[in-house]
Amino acid sequence: MKVKLELDPDQKETEITIHAGQLTPEIERIYQQLQMDSDHPDQIEGMMDNTSYYLSINDILFFETDAKQVMAHTTRNAYFVKYKLYELENLLGGQFMRISKSTILNLDQIYAITKSISNCQIKFHDSYKTVYVSRRYYRDLNDRLKERRALSWERPVLEGFFGA
Repeated sequence: MKVKLELDPDQKETEITIHAGQLTPEIERIYQQLQMDSDHPDQIEGMMDNTSYYLSINDILFFETDAKQVMAHTTRNAYFVKYKLYELENLLGGQFMRISKSTILNLDQIYAITKSISNCQIKFHDSYKTVYVSRRYYRDLNDRLKERRALSWERPVLEGFFGA
């Protein structure tokens, strides 16, 4: 493997690109480490009953607005968070995407999608909670899920990392 580092004092943001002919265990390990070290938080602070909870990003099913307050939903609870939805979109990694004007979804937590003529409902693993995808975002969601499935088929080693 050839490793090259280029320093540019004019560069505002660090960008890392991996060029490879195929995905090897070594490249997979490097990629996963870089993903873990990225600017995306692994926890977010949520409030419930005057208590702060530090929620793992992976445990959050979705974020939604409720009476101008943003809520982070886990399988059983909902917590107030200090961010606006647009701030969360910029802060969170690729496992999250907006699915309506008031909801951001964790793609890794999707268990089932029920489509009908009028709407599309998302169900989650081990939770009674559901959310609906607006027509405006349905195509983007469908494309992202297809892309993630393609990645998992092309790279079976990363299947658990990217989700199904």
